[in-house]
Amino acid sequence: MALITRRGLFHTAFSFAVTAAMAPLSAVGAEPAPRRIAYVVSDLRIPFWDIMWRGIQSRAAALGYQAQAYSADNNARSEITNLVNVIRSGVSGIILSPTNSSAAVTLLKLANDASIPVVVADIGADGGEYVSYISSDNRDGAYRIGRVLAAKLKALGWADGRVGIIAIPQKRANGQARTAGFMQAMEEAGLKGAGIRQQVDFSYQETFDHTRDLLATAPDIRAIWLQGSDRYQGALDAIAAAGRTGQVLLMTFDAEPEFLEMIPRGTLAGAGMQQPFLMGERAVETMARHHNGQPVEREQKLPVLAVSEDNIKAEMSTIRRNVLGLK
Repeated sequence: MALITRRGLFHTAFSFAVTAAMAPLSAVGAEPAPRRIAYVVSDLRIPFWDIMWRGIQSRAAALGYQAQAYSADNNARSEITNLVNVIRSGVSGIILSPTNSSAAVTLLKLANDASIPVVVADIGADGGEYVSYISSDNRDGAYRIGRVLAAKLKALGWADGRVGIIAIPQKRANGQARTAGFMQAMEEAGLKGAGIRQQVDFSYQETFDHTRDLLATAPDIRAIWLQGSDRYQGALDAIAAAGRTGQVLLMTFDAEPEFLEMIPRGTLAGAGMQQPFLMGERAVETMARHHNGQPVEREQKLPVLAVSEDNIKAEMSTIRRNVLGLK
């Protein structure tokens, strides 16, 4: 047996102390690194998605997550590349707002193969496995804003005029639901349609051209419903260029900050307002419940506010926070 001297014992104890001091913090009881989640989104240039991202950031910080956004700029190829990069980065969860419902199937399969949980926030998926799908009640919201428009047309004595639609892509589940709900309201009110045009690049020029086309092909048109909000100016400018300002109503889905003044002034007849900030918060809360082993609803629907000059004042605080993400 080797003889352990007092000096040798001192050096052994000193070496152990130095080794312990140099050990990783996690080995000596430090707080673990926060979980990381990724927001894979179709296009952060569109205000709706940017507001949702702010909701995600707000709730992620409160719940101890680190969050990073990956915008595809409305390009399906970039979307797949982003998702692959997210998977390789080793995140613990993905919040997904895909370019369309069919593209979501491939994205979900890639995430599932990597055993990464996914919460789908709006748009929807034609198939695949996910923790939860959180959406606006698009059909009900479109139906209710359609009824607001019908009442407005009748009050103006324009019930015999037609209504045109500039739609988001109808490949999307939310686009299909919006069209179905709005058309139900039109049919119940006995209003005639003036045709539907689908957006592709969501540009000002595209919206202007679609509006101009609807006005030209349906001279008796009295209202246009834009299934988005950020390109409303293209529609208003086309109406003005045709000399129809004050003769054709414009109604939107979603909202912009300037709508808080435009709706009371009558520049816009109204808007079906989703609550993207709230949806972003709910997506993070749902992911946290899943990570904590708590039950999660597979489908969650948030109400859409049907806002007109008649109720905008009463809804103002909700609009500012949940719709526009304003403090």
